[in-house]
Amino acid sequence: MSEKRRDSKGRLLKTGESQRADGRYLYKYVDKAGKTRYAYSWKLVPTDLVPKGKRDGKSLRELETEIQRDLQDGIDTTGGKMTLCQLYAKQNAQRANVKESTRQGRKKLMRTLEGDILGARSIDSIRLSDAKEWALRMKDKGYAYQTISNYKRSLNASFRIAIADDLVRKNPFDFKLNEVIEDDRTPRQALTEEQEERLLSFASRDRVYKKYYDAIVILLKTGLRISELCGLTRQDIDFENGVIHVDHQLLSSKETGYYIETPKTKSGVRDVPMSEEVKQAFERVMANKAKAEPTEIDGYSGFLFLNGKGFPMTNAYYTSTFANLRKKYNKSHEDSLPKITPHGRVIIRTS
Repeated sequence: MSEKRRDSKGRLLKTGESQRADGRYLYKYVDKAGKTRYAYSWKLVPTDLVPKGKRDGKSLRELETEIQRDLQDGIDTTGGKMTLCQLYAKQNAQRANVKESTRQGRKKLMRTLEGDILGARSIDSIRLSDAKEWALRMKDKGYAYQTISNYKRSLNASFRIAIADDLVRKNPFDFKLNEVIEDDRTPRQALTEEQEERLLSFASRDRVYKKYYDAIVILLKTGLRISELCGLTRQDIDFENGVIHVDHQLLSSKETGYYIETPKTKSGVRDVPMSEEVKQAFERVMANKAKAEPTEIDGYSGFLFLNGKGFPMTNAYYTSTFANLRKKYNKSHEDSLPKITPHGRVIIRTS
């Protein structure tokens, strides 16, 4: 019978365990894929002292317990070494057929992860406390609560995939965000009728903002999304039947410029009734754009709402316009207007 192996302190070593010449302990095992793997530690058991100048960590026996538990439960111990960025990229690759706006959002999150220490961490090393600290860092960097919430939801989904693939056991992003950072979002409310009247009255008389009057009327009276308004062409306005045909929206990004997308949901494809006031607003818009140079974007042309250079208006342009309109109104009126933005299907007040 061969003599059992011992370490430098005379302690019996288990199957797969050995001690290197430099004193470090090694555990040899076969992973889920049948490949030989190694785990290392300067300690055999938790109570051992780490040699001076060496990094502390889990003991070899602790690592063995984790490895064996993972192997017994079918956890891929090597797959768990992929980074958070790699996991997120894997999730995106599995669902590649998405809208351009979704693709742009994914790029933003990936850049955010690449710029944060968590992005390079192996997914099996990320704990609940790490994910919460990430949320706090995001807040400190100036990200809005809604943005952090959206990013957290995406990373939560990434870890659900990792769990389903037996790469990790737990989801560190499965926590309530409002228990970590304050939910400072302002409830969204539509402008009151009285506020609408004041806004329209001022815009119709102001030398700078009267050119936006018709767009404001249409937004208020139809409930169109701002991106839907920006994407409207002459062909979409059906005066005979008194409806607006909505089947696309116009968006833009720094990377791709203008682009056309279908509405967010299937129900977004619809015919929106026009009141007489809205019809008149469209008639004025069309009359003013009669001599405009045609601009084609993804097969669409004849856009109705153009900027001073003849290019289609965008969400960002209208958002800044509304902010400046409100600011100018409030300078000369005691009954000030709340902060407003053309968000979703109504012009809302956010303060």
